[in-house]
Amino acid sequence: MDKYTVTVSTFNKRAKQYQDKYMDFDFYLDTYDRFCELVPKVKAHILDIGCGPGNIAKYLLKKRADYRIHGIDLAPKMIELAILNNPSASFDVMDIRSIIQLKNEYDAVICGFCTPYLSKKDVEHLINNVRGLLKKSGILYISTMEDIDARSGYQTSSSGDKVYTHYHQGEHFKKLLEKNNFEVLEVTRKAFPSGAEIPTTDMFIYAKAM
Repeated sequence: MDKYTVTVSTFNKRAKQYQDKYMDFDFYLDTYDRFCELVPKVKAHILDIGCGPGNIAKYLLKKRADYRIHGIDLAPKMIELAILNNPSASFDVMDIRSIIQLKNEYDAVICGFCTPYLSKKDVEHLINNVRGLLKKSGILYISTMEDIDARSGYQTSSSGDKVYTHYHQGEHFKKLLEKNNFEVLEVTRKAFPSGAEIPTTDMFIYAKAM
């Protein structure tokens, strides 16, 4: 199996555990608050890419019940949970590398921690495709894990489940966004409180479609 198949299989298998860990995880809530500040439009149409069990959608809808959120994820179990957690939103099983198939235009796109599971080449395609789905002045939120390429590779849990994690760099994202006619509005970083020997830096990028 290729690394994407392995990774999606693990997320599908561990969907409930992922939900239990991240549904009420408050470490990232301030970044979602900032997203809401940048998307003040009433009834804004929002695409949630790599939506998982709908944890981000649930928080956004708690703050802004008027948002119209459509989420996609390649793991069917994640989508099942997202539907249960967010009955007012819509969700579909879809490969994020295929979002060009979507026909709607969106006021904003939120891409929470799915780029760590995409290669640099696929991230480039993703940003290009997102630009085609966003209305002019639409907002893009990306969260990812920042480090050197050499740190990328398989990570194996104590249960033996594997995911292939790609680390990315802020300057590379900035170049990709500008190449695809985005204005980078803000970039913030946080050290993830994991207690690991090698710390993880989470990076949050807010950009506007020009």
